[in-house]
Amino acid sequence: MTLSLHGLYAITDSTLMPDDEALLSQVEQALAGGARLLQYRDKSSDQARRLRQARLLNTLCARYGVPLLINDDVELARASGAAGVHLGQQDGSLAAARRRLGGDAIIGITCHDQLDLARQAVDGSADYVAFGAFFPSATKPEAKPAPLSLLQTARQQLDCPIVAIGGISVDNAAQVIAAGADLLAVIHALFAAPDIQARAQRFARLFDDSPA
Repeated sequence: MTLSLHGLYAITDSTLMPDDEALLSQVEQALAGGARLLQYRDKSSDQARRLRQARLLNTLCARYGVPLLINDDVELARASGAAGVHLGQQDGSLAAARRRLGGDAIIGITCHDQLDLARQAVDGSADYVAFGAFFPSATKPEAKPAPLSLLQTARQQLDCPIVAIGGISVDNAAQVIAAGADLLAVIHALFAAPDIQARAQRFARLFDDSPA
């Protein structure tokens, strides 16, 4: 599957979105502002709530024509009708996820700061690879720093969309895009903003002069 995704990749946060109303309101603002991909990320054990919210988000995303991915849960992605899943290195095999979700599913893989992991993911049918953290991250403060040069090398060697994550803000995003990122994965700099739609628009505008 070849993706032409290019732009803001919004990732939800259960602390910033403590209930269904806040979740849907904040996500809709991000979608209205131009987010091109959404990931539902909730590490809680409340399976009923997670399924309900994923289904609600899937309906909302469909209205905006934006794919919904589920963080680290293939079965939730399947049950909710989401477009696919994002897997970390410890979250099950890519091959098993592909078999379970099918060839049309979008499957992304976290590759940290390691190009070898990205090559393996692409060889294994991943639709995109994600590198980071490029800056200090509030979500994962322990994340190992990744150099921006990694994006430049990945851009030269990999034939798939490249996602950058980790501490990305409107102040440092331009240099990440210039280094080769196709998508900026953002949590706090988007959903903790006083005006989420306006913040999403600012991120989206950074891609205006960048080739899709």
